[in-house]
Amino acid sequence: MKSESSTPPDFFDMVYQVVRLIPKGRVTSYGAIAKYLGAAGSSRLVGYAMNNAHNQKPKVPAHRVVNRNGLLTGKHHFANPYEMQELLAKEKIKVVDDKIVDFTERYWDPMVEL
Repeated sequence: MKSESSTPPDFFDMVYQVVRLIPKGRVTSYGAIAKYLGAAGSSRLVGYAMNNAHNQKPKVPAHRVVNRNGLLTGKHHFANPYEMQELLAKEKIKVVDDKIVDFTERYWDPMVEL
């Protein structure tokens, strides 16, 4: 498994570029982004990128990236534990018990969409 320090310096930037393309009202998974970038199996690395996304310009809509089951696993990395759900709600994405209700319908796959 690659460690964060052996990651090409532009990997995070590539992740941010993909995340910025996710349309409002849609979500994708860490693994889908990793696969699209040719790094299948590196979903954790995509998660590390999302953890660091809050300082990026232009803004990265990290709230649109969830785990493969539609769970808000990254919610603790936002300013407060409710912010991720609140941002999704503004995009009319319903979340119950930290899970996107209509995940299959909301899912955006970069391998298909880009």
